[in-house]
Amino acid sequence: MTVKITVLDPGPLTTVQDRGRRGFAHLGVPRSGALDEAAARYANRLVGNREDAAVLETTLGGVSLRMDGPTALAVTGAPASVTVGGRPGPFAEPVRIRAGETVVVGPAASGLRSYVAFSGGVDVEPVLGSRSTDTLSGLGPSPLIAGARLPLGEPVGDPRHVDVPVVLRHPEAVRLRLALGPRLDWFTEDALARLTGSTYTVSPDSNRVGVRLDGEPLERHRRTELPSEGLVLGAVQVPASGKPLVFLNDHPTTGGYPVVGVVDPADLAVCAQLRPGATVCFVV
Repeated sequence: MTVKITVLDPGPLTTVQDRGRRGFAHLGVPRSGALDEAAARYANRLVGNREDAAVLETTLGGVSLRMDGPTALAVTGAPASVTVGGRPGPFAEPVRIRAGETVVVGPAASGLRSYVAFSGGVDVEPVLGSRSTDTLSGLGPSPLIAGARLPLGEPVGDPRHVDVPVVLRHPEAVRLRLALGPRLDWFTEDALARLTGSTYTVSPDSNRVGVRLDGEPLERHRRTELPSEGLVLGAVQVPASGKPLVFLNDHPTTGGYPVVGVVDPADLAVCAQLRPGATVCFVV
């Protein structure tokens, strides 16, 4: 019998995510997928899944679920309390769940997004080869709502216990490595000095599409409009406000504002865990 999850409380935003829809940008389809991919892979390894199995990605406030059958579960990413049937459970370790038990993942203690993996993975219908929720285009499963039921797949391996769980504390002030270009020539010299010499604050308007930053605007010396061109993950676009925006996995595939640089791929997991109010500095 297929084990199913019943969503009791989805929290502020909980979505299904895997590695995403790669290879469809030429069709205008964003990649989506887990923003903190390393955390999602780790959760899957803990419960014996393939690393690309679909998981739940929570946002700041956690999630509450009830299992209608036995399974194993692991929570990684932003540290959070875990309770199983009212009992404290471990973080970043696999835990067995009995049929009928309620699992509550609490609010993130630091960072923003936690990942909940289940033995067998979340087995919703794939769209273009991925089970990921795309919050920009609407592809894939809808964000979780109370009462939703999600099936789990057949387990492919046993849970893997670890001697030392990996629990990362996500700082409120970060430095992001930046490769400049391709439209650096659209900005004044003062703008470049401001970009690398200022501290920016993460805006509450940030989401899975991108991290919006508040701070000193970057001045352009070109007043013309740029024809739409392709965008990549981590691109730092500067819209008319002059305030930078770091694109994340649900970003549009094209855009008409100049891109001043691209964040190092190794720092994208840091971006995934930035809360509103966190501070960001760019280094080149």
